[in-house]
Amino acid sequence: MAEPHPFHAPRTHGFVRVAAATPVVHVADPAANAREHLALIRKAGEAGVELLVFPELSLSAYAIDDLHLQSALLEAVEAQLPVLAKAAGEAGLAAVIGAPIRHGDRLLNCAVLLAGGDIVGAVPKTYLPNYREYYEKRWFSPGDDIGAETLRIAGTDSWIGTRLLFQADDHPGFVVGLEICEDFWSPLPPSTRQALAGARILCNLSASNIVIGKAEERAMLCASQSARAMAAYVFAASGWGESTTDLAWDGQATIHELGAKLATGERFSLENHLTIADVDVDRIGLERMRTGTFADCARRELDDEGFVRLDFRVRETATAMSLIRPLDRFPFVPDDPARLDQDCFEAFNIQVQGLMRRMKATNSDRIVIGVSGGLDSTQALLVACAAFDRLGLPRTNILGFTMPGFATSEGTKSNAWALMTALGVTGAEIDIRPAAERMLKDIGHAFADGKPVHDITFENVQAGLRTDYLFRLANQNRAFVIGTGDLSELALGWATYGVGDHMSHYNVNAGVAKTLIRHLIRWVAARPEMAGAAATLNAILDTEISPELVPPGADGELQSTEGTVGPYALNDFFLFHITRYGMAPSKVAWLAHQAWGDASRGGWPAHHPETDRVAYDLPIIKSWLRKFLIRFFQTSQFKRSALPNGPKVVTGGSLSPRGDWRAPSDGTANAWLCELDANVPDA
Repeated sequence: MAEPHPFHAPRTHGFVRVAAATPVVHVADPAANAREHLALIRKAGEAGVELLVFPELSLSAYAIDDLHLQSALLEAVEAQLPVLAKAAGEAGLAAVIGAPIRHGDRLLNCAVLLAGGDIVGAVPKTYLPNYREYYEKRWFSPGDDIGAETLRIAGTDSWIGTRLLFQADDHPGFVVGLEICEDFWSPLPPSTRQALAGARILCNLSASNIVIGKAEERAMLCASQSARAMAAYVFAASGWGESTTDLAWDGQATIHELGAKLATGERFSLENHLTIADVDVDRIGLERMRTGTFADCARRELDDEGFVRLDFRVRETATAMSLIRPLDRFPFVPDDPARLDQDCFEAFNIQVQGLMRRMKATNSDRIVIGVSGGLDSTQALLVACAAFDRLGLPRTNILGFTMPGFATSEGTKSNAWALMTALGVTGAEIDIRPAAERMLKDIGHAFADGKPVHDITFENVQAGLRTDYLFRLANQNRAFVIGTGDLSELALGWATYGVGDHMSHYNVNAGVAKTLIRHLIRWVAARPEMAGAAATLNAILDTEISPELVPPGADGELQSTEGTVGPYALNDFFLFHITRYGMAPSKVAWLAHQAWGDASRGGWPAHHPETDRVAYDLPIIKSWLRKFLIRFFQTSQFKRSALPNGPKVVTGGSLSPRGDWRAPSDGTANAWLCELDANVPDA
């Protein structure tokens, strides 16, 4: 059987599979604990794990008090280290275990990294708790005075110190920092400087006991440290088997990345188990690079002594595997209903407040808006109504115009009228066909001679006239024009430049992706005060996206936007990962295939229609991504360079030339296309 293409392996795209281990603990029995470790190391190796993190003092057990100072116990611990190092090498992973390590005449509480059959290095605990239930200074010494030095551990030469980082051979970005329990409760955790020095995966070996409410606090600390340090954070706490003489243990295990939870393990389990997730070290590096304050902070906080990087080796094969981590099909629309509700609340109110502020700044009490019966104009009209309500202005001051052209369907026109009536705005209709016919005749277009020529000129004459009418109507009524084009259309250049739908006095939708607009309308429609408009809003949601500029063909098929530019679900996926993180096209394609390759795998946003729960294979994804890259990088930047004002809404950023996206209008997509073709197979 042929080897799988490297494209299909998570490692190719900058992922590291990590696991937090929760072993059954045997009190003061290193040999028995080593057997539990061996079982989990082998299990992790079979699961493709590359970094495995055990709890604090996992080899000896934590709650053994004065037994830590018994030489027989310490020698038994050291005897097991080479055994576990060999097992880690055979499993092809790096294992981080907790062990008491003698350093001269003192004892250190250490995290020991084992890989490739070697004891690579040990990092001692910096902050020893000596309050409430903890008395660690009775047995251990802090290791903060040990920077990086060699030490003979279990008969082999190794390294020890708080200034050690560990980096995997031939795996860019796989750089590990280690700290222990209390360290991350301190005001300045050692992992902060480890991250500034280059560690992208931070590990905490913990024996934190459990009391009511503490699990939430630990999860909060893990999330916040991963966000502030721009890193992944792997936390493994002691569980079943630790002595309950005075304390109890829940075995909490969590994995976070850049503030987001990737995985959490079962608490209070009586069995050995692993909590596994794929960490995106490439994404972490991109986020640090684009956030200049990270490098600035590193320059200020790191002294001349620096960190020593120790190399370790894990498996070299790039195996095709499915991704183990949350991955939204819709980056702008979360799967979790509570989060989606919160996102819709915030997005809608950002749009509303943006419009309110512009009206106050211009001392305006009227607006003009084109209402087509489509998604974007509907959302803009809903925002306008909410803004007028909050400002205490009558909705009749919202002047809505539907402007049918050569291809306007009765369905969208009737929806536009029904919506304006239900919302209580001032509605009017202007048939643009006579003016369009006159313009087409004036410029000598074949359509004026009765020929069925429906080219781009034919389309843009209509789009331009609509916007021209809106601007003149705004002049006439002492109002200003509300734009309706959304973020996705701006990315694709799907707008008529200049005096067309590209332009307005203020665009409330410019920062909202098409996929989110659908859910915003659904969210508004569900509000009690919208009962009178709900049926119309749902009808608009069920209407196919179309510019309605070209009459139906002989087969009656309507002009389809997505048939031309591609599914907005994929385009929004591409847009988010390329603009938010600057990911390579091949990685975006791989992530899209993970998210969209199987409709039955993973979650879907609440109320997403069953008929739209589709899958896309890799050739389809690659084809549409190629078209996206050309549109985004090469053919449409000049439109984004002259955008009207509008509020930034989503975390993916905006495309404003004054904000998140600044690029040359005469650029080329060649570099992105070459990367795509070189690294993405056709199947």
